[in-house]
Amino acid sequence: MWVIYIILGLVAGVCSGFLGIGGGSILIPAFVYLLGLSQHQAQGTTLALMVPPIGLLAALKYYQQGNVKLSIALFVCLGFFLGGLIGAEFAQKVADFHLKKLFGIFLLIVSLQMIFGK
Repeated sequence: MWVIYIILGLVAGVCSGFLGIGGGSILIPAFVYLLGLSQHQAQGTTLALMVPPIGLLAALKYYQQGNVKLSIALFVCLGFFLGGLIGAEFAQKVADFHLKKLFGIFLLIVSLQMIFGK
């Protein structure tokens, strides 16, 4: 499973570097719909992998409640770290107008899935 976690991290990292999104908009839906985590576990695990320094206290709270999957967070973090560099490289080659449209389309698709999906 760790290979899947790293690939998921790479995808989230590329999206983060390319569109400035990743944690909440990529990983939480992926954890819920692809890995079967609860919403609380998905949020806690996402916070844990992005801990330094922004999510430390929130991730700790989720961890104390048993809602952090550290085995997932560690590997996704590795992929996210490398993917961010890759996505940032791609983003520099895309015109601002097109990048804004891609960002909006992505958020629309995710929001529709979260509202109308299972």
